[in-house]
Amino acid sequence: MVTVVLAFAMNVLVAVAKTIASVLTGSASMVAEAAHSWADAGNEIFLLIAERRGSRGRDRRHPFGYGRETYIWSMFAAFGLFTVGAVVSVMHGISALTAEEGETDYLVGYLVLAIAAVLEGISFLQSIRQATRGGRRLSMHPLRYVNATSNTTLRAVFAEDAAALTGLAIAAGGMALHQITGSPVWDAVGSILVGVLLGVIAVFLIKRNGQFLLGQTALPATRSEMLRRLLQHRDIDRVTYLHVEYVGPSQFYLVAAVDIVGDLAEHDLAVRLRSLEAQIETSDRVVEAVLTLSTADEPSLVP
Repeated sequence: MVTVVLAFAMNVLVAVAKTIASVLTGSASMVAEAAHSWADAGNEIFLLIAERRGSRGRDRRHPFGYGRETYIWSMFAAFGLFTVGAVVSVMHGISALTAEEGETDYLVGYLVLAIAAVLEGISFLQSIRQATRGGRRLSMHPLRYVNATSNTTLRAVFAEDAAALTGLAIAAGGMALHQITGSPVWDAVGSILVGVLLGVIAVFLIKRNGQFLLGQTALPATRSEMLRRLLQHRDIDRVTYLHVEYVGPSQFYLVAAVDIVGDLAEHDLAVRLRSLEAQIETSDRVVEAVLTLSTADEPSLVP
């Protein structure tokens, strides 16, 4: 939540500064960057809604809880980035290719870009810290963790901040080439490149959210950890099947075939299974656990 709130505050400040600078400079790249920042600020609202609504516990209507709603709202944010950020930037850049050149205040443009870089950098550092902590727990590089994590709001903020810093560099390059060559085409090209960059980021976020909505299995390290915990239980002799699927950020649906210690009667065995499921569900991460019995010829799983 802190990462999203900080990103929202930084994006609003940056969007206001870029909007004022785009009016004063007439730079196509600056207009694209202003649209980018307003899109990011609007997207953070979707991400805040995603975190709030997705954190609700399960009820009779939603036995797996509301975790997947996080991916729905994050999908809206990704579509917003594509339509408001990417499409507007590309269209404005194309129109600027043939527009008459106006007066450009390069100093104001460079100053605003520098301020924006500092503000975006503050937000990006928070995203990096969170990704580094998460990656360290799973022995993963932060970039790999951002791609694999079920925390869609972290992935969105990280990707948007990275795109924002890259977009600032593109905008600065477009303005510099405009200033050096006297041709506004470079500024327009900068706007188009910013739009293409945002489009790529938006498609990436849409794809990942779609994968989690369809059903994403847990990371191998997470599955191995849950298998070890099952095998450590005093009532479980072995596990022959294990399926762990995300139903929200760091929330799982677990299905396992187990061999119970001893040779219990049917009624006692059913009671033992229900008791084991209840114990597994005491974990904050397991929303629903379903256990069935292994057969003698099924091979045992090892962590």
